[in-house]
Amino acid sequence: MKIKIINSTSNLGAEITGIDLTKKIDAGVKSKIIDLWNKYSLIIIPNQKLSHSEFLQFSKIFGGFGNDPYLDSLKNNPHIVEVKRKANEKAIQFGGTWHSDWSFQETPPSATLLHSKLIPPIGGDTLFANTAKSYEELNSEIKDAIKNLKVFHSAKRPYAVDGFYATEKEDDRSMKILPAASAKKSYLHPLVRTHPITKKKTLFINPVYSISIEGMPEQQSTELFMKLYDHMLKEQYIFRHKWKPNMLIAWDNRAVMHQAEGGYDGYERLLHRITIAGDRPR
Repeated sequence: MKIKIINSTSNLGAEITGIDLTKKIDAGVKSKIIDLWNKYSLIIIPNQKLSHSEFLQFSKIFGGFGNDPYLDSLKNNPHIVEVKRKANEKAIQFGGTWHSDWSFQETPPSATLLHSKLIPPIGGDTLFANTAKSYEELNSEIKDAIKNLKVFHSAKRPYAVDGFYATEKEDDRSMKILPAASAKKSYLHPLVRTHPITKKKTLFINPVYSISIEGMPEQQSTELFMKLYDHMLKEQYIFRHKWKPNMLIAWDNRAVMHQAEGGYDGYERLLHRITIAGDRPR
């Protein structure tokens, strides 16, 4: 197994080569992979032609399967979701705004895994932002001001029956999305959470699911969010991942937020996704 650190500026991304995930990997290798994932928040394993069962089996090293609400899974594979877009599709790409997967859940997922199947020759990058490093480099005055704040998270903007996906004008979306009234439910999570393994503090907010700050007027809440997002999305915290076919990546939703880019109109794109259960942010 060979390891290459991809982006030292953002401290995100460890590429692992010299490993075949279609074969059984021993406990020592599994432990090393998890250690790299905890340290760099994103692992990249290229050149892996995986079946559904092989993808599912590897994902178990990160924990038990999470719940994917509002997305239809593969038939006979309830833990795998197709992230796809047809070549002639007009609907915007799925996941095109900065977010942390399912932060609106009571126990948001720890990890998300994607395995690429069909990758266009242009566009389609995935961007990651290091929310631990961005917290670390906040000034002490802001850290003190936000240390005890709590944030309401909800799926209502994208997934409610009057949300984005239910009301979008383009009707040719190839992914089957399942809006529901339950998307308006919210959970309260700390703005600054502590990672359960690394014990690093991270900024646990994102523009899609973070709705408001408990006890704060709406305008003041929005202004604080915007100030923090401007900081979190500085270039030094960002890693741009460029896809190739048969590439597997896994990221830590507790330490990064991410965004999918478009730019591949005229080409089909297909990836398979697995979500791993997490714990309640603290």
